[in-house]
Amino acid sequence: MAPMTRSRAVERNIPNALMAGYYAQRATAGLIITEGVSPSPNGLGYARIPGLFNEEQAAGWKLVTSAVHRSGGKIFVQLMHTGRVAHQDNLPAGGRVIGPNEEVCPGEMWTDQSGLQPHTAPTPMTAADIAQATAEFAHAARLAIQAGFDGIELHAANGYLIEQFLNANVNQRTDAYGGSPEARNRFALEVTQACVKAIGADRVGIRISPFGVFNSTGPFEGVETQCLDLARRLSALGIAYLHLVDHSAMGAPPVPADFKAQLRSAFARTFIAAGGFDRSTAEQALQQKRADLIAFGRPLLANPDLVARMKADAALNAPDMATFYTPGAKGYTDYPALSG
Repeated sequence: MAPMTRSRAVERNIPNALMAGYYAQRATAGLIITEGVSPSPNGLGYARIPGLFNEEQAAGWKLVTSAVHRSGGKIFVQLMHTGRVAHQDNLPAGGRVIGPNEEVCPGEMWTDQSGLQPHTAPTPMTAADIAQATAEFAHAARLAIQAGFDGIELHAANGYLIEQFLNANVNQRTDAYGGSPEARNRFALEVTQACVKAIGADRVGIRISPFGVFNSTGPFEGVETQCLDLARRLSALGIAYLHLVDHSAMGAPPVPADFKAQLRSAFARTFIAAGGFDRSTAEQALQQKRADLIAFGRPLLANPDLVARMKADAALNAPDMATFYTPGAKGYTDYPALSG
């Protein structure tokens, strides 16, 4: 199950019983990767997204992991720091909107207080801010194990903080964290190393979207070479998996097939592919060894029994986009299962 923002952590960004039920319904996916979960008060850029930086949040996540494990599934938490993709109204008291530099993310952000608002201008991160963010990821990784997760996934895709450093269209720094491919990769590698040290390499995965355009990222000159170097360095750290998302099904440029093959070769362990797969194309990718695992997003959102439906080649429920990010059970835990 691919990570999907659902915005149901309505009280102080703490996971709740409704969320536990949602994930338990989908335990037959085998491995669940949660929605993006902030490792820091500074990373709660969206309304009602969950956090994992204090004991209350860890206790809430224990409800989720216990429910999934009782239902026979495994679950990794996706650690997502939103960085500049944020509005100040969505952050708790004392939280700051931060990013690699001062450029404001184009577009708007939903706030429950005032509706859609332009993104808040970020404060450029100092060396101390970068060190703090790295430590926050490691702390969240330790809390994840305490909360019963089987591992963590670092969200280095979709234009959030780690990709804000990776992407040359966003990262305009000229210090040790920008200005060259090696420097742009540095933050991602330091966060990964910190999490490996905290909980072990076999419990750490990472998600990337090198050709995505979400949150004003987009391809840039040298993206393939930089990404392959990153994959080789991540492979040398021995982490559990590399998760590649191809957003072409949603209108982004396709990730070239030859580059996907190079990326798979550059990373020695489990390779997860995501993006627009159905029953047939997923099976084909696995048979051709283009991936070890296939991640499904919206099909699992709308079909908690997706595995049973695929086995039976049954019709799928259509997702209700109007309820993707709204509070409550509607469009969350009320999708029907196969009858009989």
